[in-house]
Amino acid sequence: MTEHTHITTPESLTEDSASEPTLRPRQLEEFIGQGKVKEALSISIEAAKQRREPLDHILFHGPPGLGKTTMAALLAREMGVNIKTTSGPILEKPADLVGILTNQREGDILFIDEIHRLRPVIEEFLYPAMEDWQVDIRLSDGPKAQTMTMKVEPFTLVGATTRFGLLTAPMRARFGIVHRLNFYPPEELVTIVRRSAEILDVETDEEGAIELARRARGTPRVANRLLKRVRDFAQVRAQGKIDRQVAQDALKMLDVDEYGLDEMDARVLKTLIEKFEGGPVGLNSLAVAMGEDSTTLEEVYEPFLIMEGFLMRTPQGRVATPRAFRRFGYTIPDGNLNAQESFFTDGS
Repeated sequence: MTEHTHITTPESLTEDSASEPTLRPRQLEEFIGQGKVKEALSISIEAAKQRREPLDHILFHGPPGLGKTTMAALLAREMGVNIKTTSGPILEKPADLVGILTNQREGDILFIDEIHRLRPVIEEFLYPAMEDWQVDIRLSDGPKAQTMTMKVEPFTLVGATTRFGLLTAPMRARFGIVHRLNFYPPEELVTIVRRSAEILDVETDEEGAIELARRARGTPRVANRLLKRVRDFAQVRAQGKIDRQVAQDALKMLDVDEYGLDEMDARVLKTLIEKFEGGPVGLNSLAVAMGEDSTTLEEVYEPFLIMEGFLMRTPQGRVATPRAFRRFGYTIPDGNLNAQESFFTDGS
């Protein structure tokens, strides 16, 4: 992945760790967007407070960069409890969770990111903890293995996943509250950009914020990252102010086009068109042709390309839409055009 491609990936990067905590809202009411999710969570929080009970276990799912981790932190703040954060790949054995669960206070939140990547043995260990507030600790191995049951304080497990379909049915069933976070419309991203610019003390006018928002791939994390890179450009080339022209010039230098497409998006679509005549083609074949990881293509790049009408998933495989052909100046083959027109309505 090139430096330019990095800037529009919705996945968290090392460079984000320093600024993201500063830019995150400190109260649920400050969270911009996801209105229905916020309203439902507010009701759940108030009800739990009135009953003096922990929140039900909560699952957030949706593309990366939309605020699942932020939501979990806000839940803890609103409930006045502690939060412990970990991730599915890190948890290798039940012992990794014992210390966390036994040291939690009543109502505390355990946040597990990438929960779809939990090992089966960890899932099995979590089930009694989530349902009965107890864990079974193995004291020895072998045919005469002994276990000890230990009580834990009632807690809330908050899980986050970009791959809802990979969660096992028993795990999904144990979440009382399930919310999907969706891509953000441009007007909400404009508000996020203006708020972040104020926090970062960057002079940004409305047109400049709009230009950043429309290229942010519907993702706040990308919007904030673009803002920081354009801020650097404005500081050196434009006396520190971001207007429409400055944003356009900076984003052109960063290879982020007017649709928010970057170098990697172009590679996906051009490979699909040039090597497979627009498809349909299987995900693995496309990934091999590009020399990229299929999971990255499916989780990181495809959702935005589908949302913007450049790509479609069909039972036969991935298909480039007429809009993708036109965007890169390709002629749509007659066979593809006839086959695809029934699927797509091109608004470009």
